[in-house]
Amino acid sequence: MTDGALVLDEVKEPFHSFGCRERLDQVGASTVGEPTYPDQDADSREECNVNSDSAVAPRYALSFTTGGLLERESAVLAPVYIEHRDWAKVRDIAVEENLLQTRTHSTGVRRVRETVKRMSALFDHEIEIFSDITATERGHLMWVAACRRYELIGEFAEEVLRERFLTLAGTVSYEDYDSFYRAKAMWHDELGAVSDLSYKKLRQVLFKMMIEAGLLTAKGAIEPVLLSARVADCLNQRTPSDIRFFPTRVV
Repeated sequence: MTDGALVLDEVKEPFHSFGCRERLDQVGASTVGEPTYPDQDADSREECNVNSDSAVAPRYALSFTTGGLLERESAVLAPVYIEHRDWAKVRDIAVEENLLQTRTHSTGVRRVRETVKRMSALFDHEIEIFSDITATERGHLMWVAACRRYELIGEFAEEVLRERFLTLAGTVSYEDYDSFYRAKAMWHDELGAVSDLSYKKLRQVLFKMMIEAGLLTAKGAIEPVLLSARVADCLNQRTPSDIRFFPTRVV
């Protein structure tokens, strides 16, 4: 890696399976269940249904390897949603008209699908302000969307990023992610089923998101975040407040 950059270069260190691979025979298919969101089909939603009496933890969704924060894409799709109030229709229009201006159809489909998937985790009143806010504010909301959509990202944001900020650690590294992942893998077999290449890609994309959201520098230094009043108002409407996903002392 050059100049200490975390994300832009290929990861060099080997992936360690954290002692999970011996449990793979008990896992079966490695498909990760999807949480319930408006853009998901019934089969995907059923995969994450867990009996309340069961000791098995719900599976993490791990399909966030497309793009990065997707802030630019969200700015394009938000007005379409405001007009139609239907994510399926937004997806169809965006793909048909190539609203994201991708070079190939397959790339456009993937990029649109992932952007819609994350934006559907936001409330209408949050999407309605997209046209009036800055790129930085949209980035903050898209970081929240990723944290809501992907529980693994949300837990990392709260348990590692914000905690290290509050304890004055000052940095977040790949090693911090590895330790976090190792702890989660003790209860989630699907994390141990991830290939080495996919593991590195998931980690790389997560750090890319944090950098693009202004939460981390390319060298891993934590950037304290000052949320705008209108974004903070949106995040405080949930209990607990989604401000917990940011390196800030404001709650």
